[in-house]
Amino acid sequence: MSEGSSTVPTPTAMEECRVDADHPFDPRILVDRDRPLVIRGLVRDWPLVKLGLQSDTAFAQRLAELDNGTDVSTLMVAPEADGIVGYSADLGEMNYQHFKVPVTMGLQRLASYSRRENAPALVIQSARVRECLPGLLEDHQLPFLDPSVEPRLWVGNKATTPTHFDSMRNIACVLCGARRFTLFPPEQLPNLYIGPLDFAPTGAAISLARLDRPDDPRYPRLKQALAAAQVAELHPGDAIYMPPLWWHNVESLQQLNALMNYWWSPVDVPGYNSGYARAALFHCLLAFRELPAAEREQWRRLLDYYVFGGEETVAHIPEHRRGVLGPQTPEVVEKLKEGARQNL
Repeated sequence: MSEGSSTVPTPTAMEECRVDADHPFDPRILVDRDRPLVIRGLVRDWPLVKLGLQSDTAFAQRLAELDNGTDVSTLMVAPEADGIVGYSADLGEMNYQHFKVPVTMGLQRLASYSRRENAPALVIQSARVRECLPGLLEDHQLPFLDPSVEPRLWVGNKATTPTHFDSMRNIACVLCGARRFTLFPPEQLPNLYIGPLDFAPTGAAISLARLDRPDDPRYPRLKQALAAAQVAELHPGDAIYMPPLWWHNVESLQQLNALMNYWWSPVDVPGYNSGYARAALFHCLLAFRELPAAEREQWRRLLDYYVFGGEETVAHIPEHRRGVLGPQTPEVVEKLKEGARQNL
């Protein structure tokens, strides 16, 4: 498709499976899965889901009953931003106000906004359930995940989190309302017009292009990304699995929407931290960005060989001498960290 094409591509429907009494969920389908999956009905039996299907009021009342008063991160976006969390027009500042308030206060504000025309968007962001609503943990679990993988709660009205990525595996479970997920494979990065890495809403770099404005002349390659996109609308009880580094745009569609998500890493090495990958990105910018082009290319080859290569990287070295190229035991992790510290 040429950059000047006026045809707006239609994203394809995301792959789905359905969970019910006759078809229990088999978590083995997620092992090494590298593409998204909608899991219809995964959490249909959760008490909060049943309340969400009953009414917004019943759902909110139950959250308020369990709220222990801990302040949580809350964003308020002015009406003129169309509910999209992001930047001011000149990227000079963020387009939202940030507050720390208890869940109940956020719910009360959402209730008042539901009765207003042209109300602000309000979003309770990534609240750690154990810290603010610990009573939810007992009967709102995904038993196939390790107990150390703890959920986070997201509650709001009609708001959009622009296209961004997570560095960990993610399962998001809709509790109340509806959400539309639009996902892009990692190779679409050049077509998504991602904003600053170090000045981003809630710390996650986002696309500057609005998906509902595919003809914006500032972002001509967006249509190429949309041609490769996958889309799904989720309702209470549904869940979505998103692999690491898949870009995703999330639209909340009702006056009250809520989900719980779980981030986790498959790396089971004591001392490993999933934040190392993001740190490495900044380290690479520091190390390679200003080198001459030919030198950068040689470092790219070196990284491809040592970091992203396979068994051929070490096959000729006796196992007892592979050192930091061998399996990442706790000792190897500490040696790698020390090597990084010495050169920063």
